[in-house]
Amino acid sequence: MSILNVTNLSKHFGKLQVLKDINFSMEEGQVVSIIGSSGSGKTTLLRCINMLENANGGKIYLDGKLFIDADSSVKYTPGQLRTKQLSLGLVFQDFNLFPQYNVLENVTLAPRLLAKERSDYKTRKKEILYEIEENAKSILASVGLSEKLESYPCQLSGGQKQRVSIARALALKPRILFFDEPTSALDPELTGEILKVIRQLAAEHITMIIVTHEIDFAYSVSDKVIFMDKGVIAEEGTPDEVLKNPKNPRTQAFLQKLS
Repeated sequence: MSILNVTNLSKHFGKLQVLKDINFSMEEGQVVSIIGSSGSGKTTLLRCINMLENANGGKIYLDGKLFIDADSSVKYTPGQLRTKQLSLGLVFQDFNLFPQYNVLENVTLAPRLLAKERSDYKTRKKEILYEIEENAKSILASVGLSEKLESYPCQLSGGQKQRVSIARALALKPRILFFDEPTSALDPELTGEILKVIRQLAAEHITMIIVTHEIDFAYSVSDKVIFMDKGVIAEEGTPDEVLKNPKNPRTQAFLQKLS
């Protein structure tokens, strides 16, 4: 059974149709890379799945259950919306860290807030908070930031900030981890450290969808590659099929420009 199934997803901004009947699925543990020119709808697709934008049509299923029904007029309450969003994790281009909190606080903030909603929070508060902090430290160690727990965002390099963002997303144990051009805000020499972390996550079979312009990286890390063009999925398949032997003329033209 697919962990994620997107059917007939559409999105428009006024008269501009940004997504047109998007259909794709993925299995648990897979890595799917989405490539395409600027304006092809890649980021909008991620934002619609993560409910940061409201799709205008279509349905999304998570673990075989209806997750988003954009064809329905039913509106989610803020609580329902937050619960759905927290089952997914999104790593942004520009880090979005809280400057007033240190690294450990940035990673533990959301889990601490969620813990207060637990029925056993009052009776097990100390134990629960300890578990949250230890889990955060373990995740930060896994991305090479054990020495930066008390550092603030202003004291970090761009690559370190992005690794904190990844750790923050992982701390909520999302069903799927999404990356929106995770290296686009970084200097070239810092790109490698983020790609190394993502490769490590892939080796651990973390389910991921990655919007990226790093074609060689997409080829090496992905189980499936999706090429988007003008709001539609123009081609999808294995990295060899899409990146080495593309059949769609638009995919061929896009890749030739990058070669």
